Amino acid sequence: MGRVSVKENKNMYQLKREELGLSREKASELLEGLSPERIEKIESEKSVPHPDEVLLMARGYKAPALCNYFCARECPIGQTHVPEIAPRSLPQIVLEMLASLNAMQQKRDRLIEITSNGQVEDEEVEDFVRIQENLAKISETAEGLRLWAERMLAEGHINMELYERYKNP
Repeated sequence: MGRVSVKENKNMYQLKREELGLSREKASELLEGLSPERIEKIESEKSVPHPDEVLLMARGYKAPALCNYFCARECPIGQTHVPEIAPRSLPQIVLEMLASLNAMQQKRDRLIEITSNGQVEDEEVEDFVRIQENLAKISETAEGLRLWAERMLAEGHINMELYERYKNP
């Protein structure tokens, strides 16, 4: 049996593996293609995982949020373009989405005013930036809902067959 880690600052990959009670050896069996040594290098941050390795861990550990973690923290492109999405409950996601949509509804007419001439004038820049921020919040909340759904699917709380049937008619 493997040793228990006493490391204080564990990364998300190690935390997810340990949540499942898996040693690196058992995780390696689950994640066909990843050796215990490679898992150790990823968890100790001696090596950055490759995207295909993150996908293996996300599927094997039933933790789709690992993909967002990787993109937001470790991928050079994602670090500038992908916000890290914190896991939230469904009611919290829905309330945030409704608040953002309501705020955007109020700003819709202003966005039309600003963009109707095909450019953003100097006196419109501040409003335009605030509208973009609100749209980014809507996008982040939608991504949070997608991650929540993926987690529920992975854990078997949503019927995968029905979900796929309606998603891909």
